[in-house]
Amino acid sequence: MDIELVSLTKRYGDTVAVDGINLKIRSGSYCCLLGPSGCGKTTTLQMIAGFLTPSRGTIRLEGRDLTQVHPSKRGLGIVFQSYALFPHMTAAENVAFGLEMQRVGKAERTERVRAALAMVGLAAYEDRHPRRMSGGQQQRVALARALVIRPSVLLLDEPLSNLDAKLREEMQIELRQIQRNLGTTTILVTHDQGEALSLSDRIVVMSKGRIEQIGTPQDTYERPASAFVAQFLGKTNDFSARVEGAAPARIVVGGWSAPAPVGVRGPVTVSVRPERIGFAQDGLPARVAARIFQGNHWLFQCETECGPAIVVRPNDGLPQPGEGEAVRLAWRQDDMSIRDGSLSAGAAA
Repeated sequence: MDIELVSLTKRYGDTVAVDGINLKIRSGSYCCLLGPSGCGKTTTLQMIAGFLTPSRGTIRLEGRDLTQVHPSKRGLGIVFQSYALFPHMTAAENVAFGLEMQRVGKAERTERVRAALAMVGLAAYEDRHPRRMSGGQQQRVALARALVIRPSVLLLDEPLSNLDAKLREEMQIELRQIQRNLGTTTILVTHDQGEALSLSDRIVVMSKGRIEQIGTPQDTYERPASAFVAQFLGKTNDFSARVEGAAPARIVVGGWSAPAPVGVRGPVTVSVRPERIGFAQDGLPARVAARIFQGNHWLFQCETECGPAIVVRPNDGLPQPGEGEAVRLAWRQDDMSIRDGSLSAGAAA
């Protein structure tokens, strides 16, 4: 079901945790609230869940106002960061708990619990207690418990943050597959940029209680709407640049230049992702300060007249510049974003 937040606000005295955000999440989509600690993403999720009462604004599910509805009556599934499993209950008993609260009959309850555990790959763990399960298995039990009640919306509060890197990556794939198979509207809260990029259909980047940008993972990454988004969502290079000439004007960054988008003038900042920069015959003069091998790619730290630059190049077996070597950096016009304090646009827009 569609879920809509209208002027949603949460205040604690003089502190504004969530500042009048407006957001519509389409039915069946996977939406991620992304931002640093204290940005308001978890507070927003808790208001949707009903654990916190908004200071102002409304929460609508398929047009129905949920703002004053008790959490148990909202029909939402929730997976917490701590999993919150009952230690004295088996996996099957944990998963069945919500169905018991809904007074689902025993035969149907047993069938749905088995189906939910099978869906998350734990069919053989029905009788196992949480203390005898790994972190990944406990996470799956928590997910099965949330899904077994057939929620209209699934809320995930940093559910993978307690897992090691390899298991977290595996669970990201499983979560996405399960969500696609069920078509459940899903809202994920995370501070992990990689998790947001790999899982979601839409990313909502938040800062200081406000929404900085909403977009697909690719658009948000490649065309950040602000300096905050550019810096928070992955690595980026910011170069001081100038606009020269008129009709047509050109953006100039050291020895690199390209046609300027219509309406861009004066001093600007050009942002380019590290993997979009290449070594070329002509371009911005630079010196390789450090070269770091990272398996499938090389990371170069370069010094330029426009400031430091990070360059990421694939490990394709070709010779790479060494430390101290003079190079020139270049990139395509479509691979940069431009800011001047009042303008935030992709160069190709």
